[in-house]
Amino acid sequence: MGPDAIPLSKPDVGPLEMEMVREVIQSGRLAIGPMTERFEKLIASRAGCSHGVAVSSGTGGLHLLMQAMEIGIGDEVITTPLSFVASSNPIVYVGARPVFVDVCPKTLNMDPDKLEAAISPRTKAIVAVEAFGNPAHMDAYAQIAAKYEIPLIEDCCEALGSSHKGRPCGSFGRAGVFGFYPNKQITTGEGGMIVTDDTHLAQICMSLRNQGRDTFPDSASEGQRLGSWLQHPRIGFNYRMDELSAAMGCAQMRRFDEMMERRESVARMYIERLSGTEALVLPTIEPESLMTWFVFVVRLTTDFTIDDRDRIVEGLRMHDVGSATYFPCIHLQPPYRDRFGFQPGDFPIAESVSNRTIALPFFNDLTEREIDLICQTLEVMITRQNLSRG
Repeated sequence: MGPDAIPLSKPDVGPLEMEMVREVIQSGRLAIGPMTERFEKLIASRAGCSHGVAVSSGTGGLHLLMQAMEIGIGDEVITTPLSFVASSNPIVYVGARPVFVDVCPKTLNMDPDKLEAAISPRTKAIVAVEAFGNPAHMDAYAQIAAKYEIPLIEDCCEALGSSHKGRPCGSFGRAGVFGFYPNKQITTGEGGMIVTDDTHLAQICMSLRNQGRDTFPDSASEGQRLGSWLQHPRIGFNYRMDELSAAMGCAQMRRFDEMMERRESVARMYIERLSGTEALVLPTIEPESLMTWFVFVVRLTTDFTIDDRDRIVEGLRMHDVGSATYFPCIHLQPPYRDRFGFQPGDFPIAESVSNRTIALPFFNDLTEREIDLICQTLEVMITRQNLSRG
């Protein structure tokens, strides 16, 4: 791809972010400071939760929750095979086994009708992922989790600001985790956030993210013990978010509604432009769901093969249109096949969808002219691939 190519994604960072980062630099407080606490409150409020625990990544947040819930060797955690691998890796980190549930072909989230059959006496949690930010079925997962008294962990890393039946993503489970990588709804560069109403769980996660230190009050008059900074009652990790990242996050949250309106506009232009393209299945959002759009992913119809898809993606890139295949199924990634014995055909709907997905360029300042060029190029590549098949 050349220098004038349309990228797959691009962060929306401007003067406000630079100003707030500069403020932190000038303060001299670069870690464990007030900006992180401020960002935690902003995200928790958006998710309708009492507590936010800022961490270095969404993956780190999921890992901390697994540790805090004492999930380990011999346990099982139910989740989706159609996601970025980071939603399953923390299950493996703690020695548990991922148990996958095939997806609903319409929403691309776990099929709630298949979820109960996956529950066993070894099930210690359900990790529910909003695929591409789609919050469908989150209420159903919460009901099933409550029925069996199993914690629901909401991997809402792709769904900040999304909601289902008026309930914000992040609030459906015992805890939720957001991610702030540069292609997400907002970015802190790298970073994540645990949200929960469980005060004890939040305190444990705060300790675990900070090398297992206890969470004492700042003031010695309020009970802080001498030398508590070097007291480590549990094994922890260095999963803290720094103040510079938190400053970016605070700035992004001040612009949040404006940025989400722009993402909605970009998605709407794509849908209007591609709605007549018979070779494509466009994203489906249920009327009772509000989606803030993490990416814009289309998929080819079932008469196309994975090789057809790959050639179309290659053609888009050769014509300076950023594109990608979102997502390869997790259970077919080599470490999962080798360790757990998963095979092609285990989750046929997820595999069929995965083989035909195409992520198109998606970012806030994508113009109507650029979208038209992207769609024209996509349609040409589809036509060319159809002709090559005879």
